This record gives sequence, structure tokens and C-alpha cells, in this order.
Amino acid sequence: MPDILALLECLQRYTTRTTLRRWSRIISAMLAMSGRITMLGISRWCGKGGSYRTIQRFFAHSLPWAMLFWVFFQEHIFCRKETYILAGDEVVVSKAGKKSYGIDRFFSSLYDKPILGLSFFALSLVSVEQRKAFPIRIEQVIKTKVENPKKLKKETEKPQEETNQQTPKKKGGRPKGSKNKDKKEVVFTSELLRIHSLIQDLLKKLSKFLPLTYLVLDGHFGNNSAVVMARKLGLQLICKMRCDSALYIPYENPDPSRKSRRKYGDRIDYSSIPENFLKKTEIVDNIRTDIYQAQLLHKEFSQALNVVILVRTNITTSSRTHAILFSTDLKLSYVHVIDYYSLRFQIEFNFRDAKQFWGLEDFMNVSKNAITNAANLAFFMVNVSQVLLSHFRKFNPDFSIIDLKAMFRGYKYVEETIKLLPEKPDPVLLANIFHRVTNLGRIHPAEPCSSSS
Repeated sequence: MPDILALLECLQRYTTRTTLRRWSRIISAMLAMSGRITMLGISRWCGKGGSYRTIQRFFAHSLPWAMLFWVFFQEHIFCRKETYILAGDEVVVSKAGKKSYGIDRFFSSLYDKPILGLSFFALSLVSVEQRKAFPIRIEQVIKTKVENPKKLKKETEKPQEETNQQTPKKKGGRPKGSKNKDKKEVVFTSELLRIHSLIQDLLKKLSKFLPLTYLVLDGHFGNNSAVVMARKLGLQLICKMRCDSALYIPYENPDPSRKSRRKYGDRIDYSSIPENFLKKTEIVDNIRTDIYQAQLLHKEFSQALNVVILVRTNITTSSRTHAILFSTDLKLSYVHVIDYYSLRFQIEFNFRDAKQFWGLEDFMNVSKNAITNAANLAFFMVNVSQVLLSHFRKFNPDFSIIDLKAMFRGYKYVEETIKLLPEKPDPVLLANIFHRVTNLGRIHPAEPCSSSS
């Protein structure tokens, strides 16, 4: 079995030896335990040296998680031959009560409505070759007054007498003396300021070792403010745009002898996109996919965009649908724009694993420091499990997290049983016992030992 403490040795410069010992016991317990992953549940599986009070001390201790994530990634995951892109997204976990730090109503895509809970923004490094995402920075989202319309409404609510007074109507049209605003000068929202700070801090750690080029975000950030933020960080943004976005072909003056100040040409009609923008057509299961690419303009954006439009048509029913992807890198091919944006979804698998296996949905901590540790520990376990899986997949390519947990659980059972025996069994018999017990509950059991036949 892999030595968990040895796996964490690379982190000893950034934390104490005592914390590392506690951490190794907690990770071993999380790999073996069944049921909800809470502090009490972990203490029941830690054994000697892992009492409930010890687990409490770990969660109360402040840890430099940003550095720990990066050092672990650099030591056990990073490969110089691979290409990495930076992806970000927000995950919401449901929580009850009123005492948890930062608890509020956040929109959950799983429930398709705002729910009471906690929200975390996660940044992950996505390997293009492995097609996997590895969490690298986690930050809790705390709503400000601007982000919380209910609180803002109560504070800005005027007395009824003031609202009854008639206010003079403003004249229509552009105010006299107003000037055009520079679209590159954007006042960032509190959300973008938070993300800007996270990425900026991350780039300082990665710049000399792993230079990044592309930042991939979901359609929520398909606006000019996000573009300006990415460019100020020195990154090229790849994102999705609203399907009804008003995009324009750059105007080309038909008469070269005359100068024209006109900037916008014809508006793109998504039902009849010009054929000269068509790059590829493919038909799969009576669905025709047409891929268009062009440099287009949007009146709300500060620069031209490299736009990729995917139009899917059902040949049988003639129904159409389309999606709009864009990048600030004007030279990036449509193949890479589609590929890099599709890789963004790998971060969703991180969220699934953190919730399903590593306690992101289970923890019952309420203080700020304990919540930070619980959330970061859940995402750190995603990286630890990926390292362990890569070791076992050399012998069993289908090895999964359920197999990993079943194997550690079986090893724990055998280990505790052997302690009760007056003498240790024969090594061959012991190997067979480990093999049989650790196979219990696995989806992809290992092949029988040759010595047992």
C-alpha cells in the first residue's frame, strides 16, 4: 500500500511535522471510511493517534493551502511535456442553519434555483494531453452588498413620502456634452476583483515554472469586463457568448480612395451565416454540424474577437440550434477553441468527486478557518486520489475511486484483524488474505494471486 506520509513529504517546508502526521492519518481514514466524511466520522477511522480532539486541532489550524496545492502538483502531477490551461468555475454546496461562515443564497445549477448554502470558486490546471483537471486554488465566495440584492434593497429603501413625490422625467437621447468611454477602462465588480486577485496570486507562483496562456471560463463571464480582466493578467480568454449576441462583420471600405470612419459592417444572421466563414461540416446520426470561424466585432467589447459558431441541424426535422464560442487570441484555430472550451468541463468532475467521495457536501464546520480547511481538504483529496489512481492504473486501467476506497477499507480491516492474532500468518497466506479482502466491494477486482492457484 502507498505510504501517505511519504506522499506528503514534499510539503514539510510549509507546515509542521505534527500537522503532516495528523494529515496523513486523516487522508488514510478518508480513503478507507464509508458514510459521511465529517470530523467525527474521520476520528472513528483514524485509529491510534487520531482522536476527535486531534482532528479538531487540524481543522482549527491555519494552513497555506495555495502553496500546498502548488507544491504537491509540482512534485507529483506536473509533466513538462504536457500543455496546461487554466480553468475556473464556481461550486455551490447546500447547508442548513444560520451559523456557517458565509452562508447565503447562491444559484445552484443542479437545483436550477438559488439555494441556502456555501459557494467556492475553484481554479484548476487542465492537462490537454491527459484530459484531466487538477484543483490548484480554492476560495470561498462571500457575498457583498452589491452581490446581495435583498440586503441592498433594504438599505436603499426610501420612505413612502419621498417615493410619492413626482420626479421630473429625463429627456431621451444622449446627454449633451457626453463623450465616448474607453471600453478598456472597466470598473470591475466584486466578483471579478476576487477572481483577478486569485489568478494574479497564482500566476506569481507559476510564472517562472509554468507559464500559462489561456484562461477558460463559462458563459457567465462572456462579457467585456471578463475580457479586460484576462488581458490585464496577460492571459487569453476562451469563453462562451449568449446565443442572441449582436456580432458584426468588420466594415471594409469598398472605395480605397476614400477614408471611412465606419467600424461595423453587416450584423451576423445566425440563420444564414456567410459561407466564406465555414470551416468544417460533419454529419453524425442525422445531425449536421457546421463550424464557422471569423474575426467579428461586438459593440460592448473593447477588441475584435475570434468567434467560433457551431450550428447543429437535425436533417430529419430541419430544427436548428447554435452555440457561440470566442477567444481573445485572434490567431487560435477553431479546433483549439472548441477543444479548450470543452476541457473546461473537466473541472465539473473535480466538483463531483469532492462532493461524492471527499466530504465537500458533508462537512459540518461553521467557523471561517474550519470551513476553509474542510473545502480545501476535499479538493486536495481529488489530487491525492489522482496520484494514487495513476499508480494502480498501470496494472488495472479501469481502476476507479470506488476501487481505491474499497482497497484501503479492506486493508484497514485486515490490519486490525491481524493485531488480534497471537502470531502473524504465513506470508503467502497473508498475501492471499489481503488480496481477497481488499477485493470486496470493488467494481474492477484484481486478478487472483498466482501463488493461490
